[in-house]
Amino acid sequence: MTAIPVRDRLVDAALALFDERGYEQTTADDIADRAGVGRTTLFRHYRSKEDVIFPDHDRLLATVKERLATSTADTAIVAVTEAVRLVLLRYLEEGDRARLRYALTSRIATLRDREIASVARYQRLFREFIAESWGSAPGAALRAELMAAAVVSAHNHVLRRWLRRDTAEPVAELDAAMAQVVSLFATTEANPGAGLGAVSGAGPETGAGAAGATSKGNGTAVIVVHDQRDPEHVAAAIRRALQQV
Repeated sequence: MTAIPVRDRLVDAALALFDERGYEQTTADDIADRAGVGRTTLFRHYRSKEDVIFPDHDRLLATVKERLATSTADTAIVAVTEAVRLVLLRYLEEGDRARLRYALTSRIATLRDREIASVARYQRLFREFIAESWGSAPGAALRAELMAAAVVSAHNHVLRRWLRRDTAEPVAELDAAMAQVVSLFATTEANPGAGLGAVSGAGPETGAGAAGATSKGNGTAVIVVHDQRDPEHVAAAIRRALQQV
């Protein structure tokens, strides 16, 4: 049997103790004892007791930033969409741990504040990227702020639905939600974000994957996001998206 990694044992111990005793009543020593390690080991992996139950946002933010950095002006919206999916997939990988944390942050103010601060970091990263893509055109800064807020809201809406077990297809729902976000900020001649318009699946940044469609004026734009899923699944997602526009 494969031994459970120390980091995972610490996470499970912290989640259980916060639930059983409460956050304030649980010490770092309590967590270490429950996990079967020493206090020094806990602080070798985490900076504080609340850090134990949260994802490694520093690492995840770095991954998101790297994905955004690979884009061009023509593929910026693809980069944003794929970056958002990276964040959602990280939570999905956690499974029940994410749901336990959600329950705790819903009732413990200190943990909820920490979660809100983390969300703000992602929104700031997306805002800065979008603003840079749009340049200094009139109104671009405000539109970048609004789009970043919409991107994060779309992600959080889908994530909460998955955490509450209201959806069994969170990735597909996120694809559809991001298609709606894109439709709100789709490129037109008057749009200062001409470099961040919806794009079709043609080019090195796209591939077989989840898709969304947006309608603007008399045309339809299809966004294809790189994915490893079966092409038939992708085709079905495209059909659903087109039916919604």
